[in-house]
Amino acid sequence: MAINFLEQLVAEWYEYEGYFIRRNVRVGPRRAGGYECELDVVAFHPETKDLVHVEPSTDAGSWDERERRYKKKFEAGLKYIPGMFPGLLPPDTVPDQIALFVVTSRNESRSLAGGRVVHVSAFLERIITRFAAQSMMKAQVPEQFTILRTLQFVTEYQKELFKQQPNRTVERDARKSGARPSL
Repeated sequence: MAINFLEQLVAEWYEYEGYFIRRNVRVGPRRAGGYECELDVVAFHPETKDLVHVEPSTDAGSWDERERRYKKKFEAGLKYIPGMFPGLLPPDTVPDQIALFVVTSRNESRSLAGGRVVHVSAFLERIITRFAAQSMMKAQVPEQFTILRTLQFVTEYQKELFKQQPNRTVERDARKSGARPSL
């Protein structure tokens, strides 16, 4: 079962936050075989009863294309997600549906197919803010969350890492001339 980097990050974050996670869930089996669609990440928090359906994407399709594709996924989510956690939540529970995009305006607030559009920078800001609030030495991310742990390291050492931004023009010119760029 292939999973992309952005899906992995979403799944790690919600699991780290205490949610039960289902990934790449095929829903709506068809009589002739196959499924109605696949839901990327479904997260359920057993204490708060919070239910989230996230469809991350790096596509740059038009809003019309996205509306069509996400309408199918979000409608399937509304239909099938409540049954994924039997006995844990009321059957009329409606998930918070999120379209997580890399390619979209960072400042535009919009909905898509009944769900919320979130830019990846807002999602990353939430993660980084959480990690910046406490020293890594006091609350290290468990090693099974490899992407989150990497983000925690970058957050912890950001002052040292980003104290001097590299000059991309100098590095590019050095590569063209065959010189080795300095670290």
